[in-house]
Amino acid sequence: MAVKTAVLLVAYFGSYGLILSGWPSLLGLWCLCVVMGVALAGLGFCVCHDALHGAYSADRRVNRTLGVVFDMIGANGYMWRITHNRLHHVYTNVRGYDEDVDVSPLLRLSPHAPHKPMHRYQHVYAYVAYAFSTVFWVFAKDYGYFLKRDLGPYRDMRHPRSAWTFLILSKLAYYVAMIVLPLLVLDVAWWQFAIGFLTVHLVGGLILGVIFQLAHVVEPTWHVAGNDAGSIKGAWMEHQMRATNDFAQNNRVLSWYLGGINFQVEHHLFPKICHVHYPAISPIVERVARRHGIPYNTCDSLWSAIGSHHRMLKQLGEPVGST
Repeated sequence: MAVKTAVLLVAYFGSYGLILSGWPSLLGLWCLCVVMGVALAGLGFCVCHDALHGAYSADRRVNRTLGVVFDMIGANGYMWRITHNRLHHVYTNVRGYDEDVDVSPLLRLSPHAPHKPMHRYQHVYAYVAYAFSTVFWVFAKDYGYFLKRDLGPYRDMRHPRSAWTFLILSKLAYYVAMIVLPLLVLDVAWWQFAIGFLTVHLVGGLILGVIFQLAHVVEPTWHVAGNDAGSIKGAWMEHQMRATNDFAQNNRVLSWYLGGINFQVEHHLFPKICHVHYPAISPIVERVARRHGIPYNTCDSLWSAIGSHHRMLKQLGEPVGST
């Protein structure tokens, strides 16, 4: 974990430092933006995800410190703990409770979500939406969640003043670092800067958006309507098994980069365990699941998982009741 964290932090912030130096050519600057995008997604997968779950280290101070990286790359750790740790992990794939399946009206990610005519084409435009996901996150998503009174089962939510203050200050710091400072120190036109900024987010957003969908919106997984949420409370672990999917478990390079996202069954059962242990836990979980007749959802490779997600997008995009 320490080596992986160092590699990803150097890749992201080192590329940022080289960009500010103005030393590379325009093509070199753009390539560094691509590296930043790849590292952005990697930090989200490997460092921030575990740290915000309290799973990176047994030391809470380490988790709190590394969790701040999430805010440094433009998101908000406080709100993530609510929408991800408390909503997505408790009410996985439950329409109206899990914010991940209600993330945007552009996408129909649950069979229980209302259908709109544009959804018939979501298997085409979804990947563009995924690419812009971190741009939306940086400029709108967190603010929207802070202003919403109702989130999933929680009603009339009020966030502490300290959370509001940190949200505003961390967002301002990000805008200064990623927009104001480069425009001040780099000898580039505004449109050249815009291309670089968007490259970082489109690369990172596409990777994050696609990979996270492969864990829950694929053919083997099930979805639950919000009014049926109470019926799953007595079998929470079984629900996690049915609503979650693993993929490419034997791909060591991909597993290193994805930080356990391809072992989501194990992560949803044991979210407080660091992801480096998931490959060892996985055979035990599968063996116990088979013994008790519980499905253990998995796709053999990254591409088979992407193919399954693509077919799900097409299926969910069809009008309700069509065959």
